[in-house]
Amino acid sequence: MTVSAAPALSAAPLTAPSLRRRLACWLYEGMLMFGVVFISGYLFGTLSQTRNAMDNRPGLQAFLFVIFGIYFTWFWSKGQTLAMKTWNIRVVGRDGQAISQPRALLRYVWSWIWFLPPLAAMAPFGLPVGETLVILLGWVAFWALLSRFHPERQFWHDALAGTRLVGSLPLSR
Repeated sequence: MTVSAAPALSAAPLTAPSLRRRLACWLYEGMLMFGVVFISGYLFGTLSQTRNAMDNRPGLQAFLFVIFGIYFTWFWSKGQTLAMKTWNIRVVGRDGQAISQPRALLRYVWSWIWFLPPLAAMAPFGLPVGETLVILLGWVAFWALLSRFHPERQFWHDALAGTRLVGSLPLSR
């Protein structure tokens, strides 16, 4: 008799983890992304022969957007990133089943709502880095608190993508 991952997943309730836990996971994911950015930036600089960080900046940003998309789409379609495993959080479809790669890609695109609105609004003004950071963090806090108004306490980009974050059972040690 074989045991599949579906019964283990359904053993955990399909309720959203606390906002504090999801944001802690989000911050941890951001720290892990430094490694992805470092390796990707090195690869881009080597392949494009870029000697100065400000040269070919739009190219690097587009490259990182694609790399982040590959990273998140791959791991979300498997259920969890490393940070999500650490915090026992899993991404699933509305039905509680694993999501497909196209659904994970859709979630990735919608997740940019965390950053794009404030950055797009501030771009024409050329604000200093400190002010930009304050506005960006204010938007992130506002967007996170909006999950309180979702009937299942999910982030709104998850609702738009047809996904949800749920608690997962810790792996046995």
